[in-house]
Amino acid sequence: MKTLVTSMLTLAWLLSSTALAGDAAAGQSKAASCIGCHGMTGVSANPLWPNLAGQHEDYLVKQLQDFKSGVRKDPNMNALASPLSDADMADIAAYFASQACK
Repeated sequence: MKTLVTSMLTLAWLLSSTALAGDAAAGQSKAASCIGCHGMTGVSANPLWPNLAGQHEDYLVKQLQDFKSGVRKDPNMNALASPLSDADMADIAAYFASQACK
């Protein structure tokens, strides 16, 4: 029984991880509204805006979800994140995660 439960939990974790994986190529075009502040590859020229390049995908998705839900407050980011779907967030996160931080 214990083995069955462990196997089922492992399978559920693998499936959820796969479902959250974004498409970096799709994310590049979806990130068009991000580049004004965060730079074309996620390296910001302004120290007021964080670098996104090389950040973990899960971290970036979580931040976008928090901006969308209003947990994090920033008028610009709340407005930009509000129309994003879960797939959009995963794709954008995959794109910036795949970029080299400088």
